[in-house]
Amino acid sequence: MSKKGLVEFRWHGRGGQGAKTACLLLADAAFLAGKYVQGFPEYGPERMGAPITAYNRISDSRCSVHCNIENPDYVVVVDESLLDTVDVTHGMEPDGAVIVNTSKTPQEIRPKLRGWQGRVCTIDARKISEETLGRYFPNTPMLSAAVKVSGVLDEQQFKSDMEDSFHHKFASKPQVVAGNMAALVKSWEEVQAG
Repeated sequence: MSKKGLVEFRWHGRGGQGAKTACLLLADAAFLAGKYVQGFPEYGPERMGAPITAYNRISDSRCSVHCNIENPDYVVVVDESLLDTVDVTHGMEPDGAVIVNTSKTPQEIRPKLRGWQGRVCTIDARKISEETLGRYFPNTPMLSAAVKVSGVLDEQQFKSDMEDSFHHKFASKPQVVAGNMAALVKSWEEVQAG
């Protein structure tokens, strides 16, 4: 972990895609693992499909900084089309990584990242969520990819905590738990690093 036990994430997505939900789920998982956490969105004009940004701080000690994250360690891009209009690597730490929801390889995505020289990781969250959930919900696959790439949480504890969280969140729809867990596991296995 960088910055004396502090890891920072910036999420880029569009309204309705689940970037905010994934950000908050990461905060929940880190809290359950005994970390100090922050998870919060930043909205522009609130409408379906509008770009949104969300942030996580995960720390081993109490964090008194409460502002947007300008120099993230990890950037998670839920919608690949944002690469054409948003400089997602702005302010990134050189030892961090960009994680993009795409069917392309990291090598195919790198030219869209405006000269970023750090790690590029990709995950096909659409394919995984459609296979495991029957619909396009990219948040669970992107959450899993973010945790794996960053190494911020222990794999087994993360999976166990998320299963408990899904059982709580979907108490009235238990059939959704198995699909979300399958998406989580499949994403962990399929994220590509380049």
